[in-house]
Amino acid sequence: MRIDLHTHSTESDGTQAPADVVASAREAGLDVLALTDHDTTRGWTAARGAAQAAGLGFVPGIEISCQRGGRSIHLLGYLVDPGNQALVTELEQARRSRATRMDRMVERMAADGIPISIEEVRAQLAPGATLGRPHLADALVAAGVVPDRAAAFRDWLHNDSRYYVSHYAVDPVRAIALVAAAGGVSVIAHPFTGSRGRVLDPAVVLEMVDAGLDGLEVDHRDHDDAARDLACSIVREHDLIATGSSDYHGAGKLNRLGENATSPEQFERILAASTAGGYLPPG
Repeated sequence: MRIDLHTHSTESDGTQAPADVVASAREAGLDVLALTDHDTTRGWTAARGAAQAAGLGFVPGIEISCQRGGRSIHLLGYLVDPGNQALVTELEQARRSRATRMDRMVERMAADGIPISIEEVRAQLAPGATLGRPHLADALVAAGVVPDRAAAFRDWLHNDSRYYVSHYAVDPVRAIALVAAAGGVSVIAHPFTGSRGRVLDPAVVLEMVDAGLDGLEVDHRDHDDAARDLACSIVREHDLIATGSSDYHGAGKLNRLGENATSPEQFERILAASTAGGYLPPG
């Protein structure tokens, strides 16, 4: 089985609708995929329906924005109960913060004469989707300021940019507790990538392990050999689940579906660890 447990749709910062992500997964020869949009579960129903029609396995997931000491941490939550009120409340707060943060980023850019408006940014957003920097990047592309998303992040939108504004994000230890209380399974996404700012301190990872973390995303495009080795050593020492995923965003990133995958054995551990259920098997 080919299993990809990290993908994004237009419900957050991907460029394809949920059903189209599923169609692309089928074309890529996947057997199982998870939709893990940022801070929202809105794409699950459409993706599940498309997966069932295509005979693919579907895992409902989410990527929760976390922060510790100014460092962004992304926690993947699989097979959570989307009606869990504590989780819903946290996600709503994160989405509201993203919206107000975007106003401030656009204001800073406009003050420097960069020709962009919040209306142009919102025009890039699918109805009900979670607003994020990729939508500002797309607006900059549409306005002819930069040639593509990658250039927008390199020149204007990176974490050290004068235009960067942080948004509310839950502490990762609390996020682990929220996922567990919602019956889900928690995995840190790309924990040791150096392309997203400072590498996550292994001490924070170990604190998350002590808090009940279930796994690490080991195989990811942004992990070099040293990052994979470090992740593997933590996985072995603490008997964690090891995943591999594409982090697919459609045309928004170079990442391709299935370029990294999770083994069936590790996937079975995820299914066994969930108490909420929700997995749609292939067939």
